[in-house]
Amino acid sequence: MSTDCLFCRIAKGEIPAQVVYRTPTAIAIRDINPQAPVHLLVIPLEHVETLNDTADAEFLGSLLVAAREVARRERLDLKGYRVVVNNGVEAGQTVPHLHLHVLGGRAMRWPPG
Repeated sequence: MSTDCLFCRIAKGEIPAQVVYRTPTAIAIRDINPQAPVHLLVIPLEHVETLNDTADAEFLGSLLVAAREVARRERLDLKGYRVVVNNGVEAGQTVPHLHLHVLGGRAMRWPPG
């Protein structure tokens, strides 16, 4: 964990967040600036800055499984939800710590950007 990373500090409990799910390798929290009625962030406990910084299929798969589980718990699986990874500044990644957005509770439009 990085000592100055926002998400690492949230994972350590140094910064409050509404944690809705926890595994040994990740947490899921409610986004403080939601872009949909339900907007959760799945954050790995291990500090990885971007998707480009890992090729560990088991690690990445565990994040998708966590995203599926939080979507199910929020009952988003009944109508649908979107999972987004913003990778890098131009993609809209504002925190340099890999995380998945789980969005639902409304119809999504395409294209998203």
